[in-house]
Amino acid sequence: MSDYEKLHGHFLEDLSVGMSASFEKTVSEDDIVLFAEISGDTNPVHLNNEFAEQTIFKERIAHGMLSAAFISTVFGTKLPGPGAIYMNQNLSFKAPVRIGDTVVAKVTLREINGKRVSFGCECCVGDTVVLEGDATLMVSRRPK
Repeated sequence: MSDYEKLHGHFLEDLSVGMSASFEKTVSEDDIVLFAEISGDTNPVHLNNEFAEQTIFKERIAHGMLSAAFISTVFGTKLPGPGAIYMNQNLSFKAPVRIGDTVVAKVTLREINGKRVSFGCECCVGDTVVLEGDATLMVSRRPK
């Protein structure tokens, strides 16, 4: 078996509709600050307590794209896993994520169409859906 095959996640032949995988992360103050630094999104609703207290959230919230990144974590590390190519993503943000919240990102395989694979995506904090959407990835066939 080649290094490529050893490191690769699921190949197209390994996948079936209904498969799912998840990733869980408790969002910390440091996560929000680092995400702001990396992304350049310094919106004070994420970083400044006094500002955030005047918003509808009444406190600082995490960047929505931080939760979306947890979906990317599932795709890149679990399902389909290493080697899959992210092609598109549709997201709808439903509720805020706060410091100390544990986000569970889950993807479920909905359709296989050639090398293109479609997933339903959801992030939850407890029973609350904070983000939902769908994504399409390209997955390689097993080398012959």
